[in-house]
Amino acid sequence: MKDPIVLIGVGEMGGVFARGFLRLGHPVHPLLRGDDPAALAAALPDPAAVVVAVGERDLPGVLENIPPGWKDRLVLLQNELLPADFEHLPEVTVISVWFEKKPGMDFKVIQPSPVYGPRAALVEAALATLGIPVKVLENDRQLLFELVLKNLYILTTNIAGLRTGGTVGELWRDHRELATRVAEEVIQLQERLTGERFDHQALIDAMLRAFEGDPDHKCMGRSAPARLDRALAHAAEGGFDLPTLAQIASEIH
Repeated sequence: MKDPIVLIGVGEMGGVFARGFLRLGHPVHPLLRGDDPAALAAALPDPAAVVVAVGERDLPGVLENIPPGWKDRLVLLQNELLPADFEHLPEVTVISVWFEKKPGMDFKVIQPSPVYGPRAALVEAALATLGIPVKVLENDRQLLFELVLKNLYILTTNIAGLRTGGTVGELWRDHRELATRVAEEVIQLQERLTGERFDHQALIDAMLRAFEGDPDHKCMGRSAPARLDRALAHAAEGGFDLPTLAQIASEIH
């Protein structure tokens, strides 16, 4: 029998990863809310991977309670990730997920999902059993670009969508000036949070390729207001302004 996979977060996305690992022949052991991580770690001290599939809001608390023996086996897949969120962890593997899974429907691929880290090949193999394309990255600089790109896509579409509604295709077709202003402020935020500079046009071009991968993708999900609030809170902490985001916030609050 192949080494087990520990799955923390048995929601829609976690279920997709579980199915892939099961098809590879790995037994999958869920860690449910209320379970004792230390007890499961004592029973499974040497898993092939510990896949953390909780939402971004729950991630910090989960990481604080990861048993020491699992800390070098983590696979993270949350939205709004940046290196500062996991730089204290050894040997972490990160995938920027570009497929969606909603209740009552199978997954839908937008474009290949980039992955980087020591368990990248294992994640790629698991998702390949489901026909989900994955792009294995070569270095952490590529990963940084991909994480910032995903943040750009999510924050731009969610925040602009609070004003426009509609789909990502409609956002770029009918509200391009607004989308561009929001995107520029999101990139500015990402630069402040990472301490890095990015090629703005390269990021926007990559975002547009994601738009083309699923032009009917809805701009605004349930998390959009919270994402806007977090972005403005980061800006306030850093002492800089995001005027377009602030104006949208004033319209919805």
